[in-house]
Amino acid sequence: MALSTNELSNLLGILSEETVERATLEQLVQQIYQNFNKQDYFKLGSALVFLLQQPDLLPSPTQRLSAITILHELYRGEPPPNNPFLPVFVNLLHPPDDIAKGIGKKLEFAGQLPRISPSETVFLSTLITDKNSKELLKRTAAQIMSLDVSNHPPVDTTALKMSLTEVLADRPCTAKSAIPVVYSHPQALPTPGLLSEIGQVKRTCEALLSGPKPTLAQQYFTPEIIRLTPPLHVAEDELVWITSLDRAEHKITYDSSMCVLSGGDAEAKRLMAKAFKETLSLPQQQHLLAELDKDPRMVYHTGLTPPKLPDLVEHNPLIAIEVLLKLMQSSQITEYFSVLVNMEMSLHSMEVVNRLTTAVELPSEFVHLYISNCISTCETIKDRYMQNRLVRLVCVFLQSLIRNKIINVQELFIEVQAFCIEFSRIREAAALFRLLKQLDSGDSPTTQEPAKK
Repeated sequence: MALSTNELSNLLGILSEETVERATLEQLVQQIYQNFNKQDYFKLGSALVFLLQQPDLLPSPTQRLSAITILHELYRGEPPPNNPFLPVFVNLLHPPDDIAKGIGKKLEFAGQLPRISPSETVFLSTLITDKNSKELLKRTAAQIMSLDVSNHPPVDTTALKMSLTEVLADRPCTAKSAIPVVYSHPQALPTPGLLSEIGQVKRTCEALLSGPKPTLAQQYFTPEIIRLTPPLHVAEDELVWITSLDRAEHKITYDSSMCVLSGGDAEAKRLMAKAFKETLSLPQQQHLLAELDKDPRMVYHTGLTPPKLPDLVEHNPLIAIEVLLKLMQSSQITEYFSVLVNMEMSLHSMEVVNRLTTAVELPSEFVHLYISNCISTCETIKDRYMQNRLVRLVCVFLQSLIRNKIINVQELFIEVQAFCIEFSRIREAAALFRLLKQLDSGDSPTTQEPAKK
């Protein structure tokens, strides 16, 4: 239940500094009556209370007094217990001691209502207690605030406080323990008057008070008291309640080990976090692999995600291989494959892919895409030395895949053959080309020739 965008725009227009400076309080109230129906008064009042709790949304004292007046007039004539905003008026007239001690401070606690001046206090108490106070509404907010009330006798609001006590007595303790979910910024804005601009105030209010899921709909958080459901019977003719009078029937024990990492879990998580940034020492690698072997499901709790896989591959390829093997049954394994295929080609990435192909059966489309990316990288690199080095690596990698029958070379024959011809000046590319011709002629591949010095 919240104000629509148009309703909120009307309210902010009525409370604008320009309007409250020239219009009397009675005229402001009449504009409210013209723009809002009676069934909308509660959500309108809730919005006014929210604005009063945010000093940067109603920065002018005249705006504040106008909002308080409108809030009172929404339920004029109703007995105090029937006014849903009775606690607001009591708080304004009788602020808590902790607020009184903090006069001059911008904010004492979240949801704090403004501390009103003596003239505003007299005006509000008169509105509440005197049925013939309508004459005061014929003045502007600025005129009310300039009244000299130094000799005005204090207004008796005892009946008002008694009504509030009766109302709160019927409410549960949880209803009186709610805390606001919206906090004003504790420091002043760096640019004076930034939020006082009409457009900025309107956008902020719309975000908080209107829309499909306004913050006002969840303005307060109330603690939930959860109790165990008691058993219905202790005997055939005896009911048992939550509190047993004779002896404790139930003992609730909290498992303090829940959600707490064991020593091994914590160490594995620490080592994995380090493995993303630097190469682990041999003892550290062995310790991490040993912890992962103890509990195969621990791999899901080490902090590894698909975006972090390239860092692990480059710094610790052996760890990456073992981890990926343990993740083969994971629903995210396709995402890990996708990241591995599209990462920058390197000796470590080829080592990981090569070891994976010999350990498990990888999807053929994954292997083919990785080979295509390797060939594309070799063709586009500008540095001649790095190009020759990567071509040698790719050729040796492809020969290993072909000889171990990991891939069906016929599916990539044209692409790989064109690659070999383009880099025929490199010995490894020429050797790969001869292997392709040998396979194309139907002969079995022979043992790879030793590299000539």
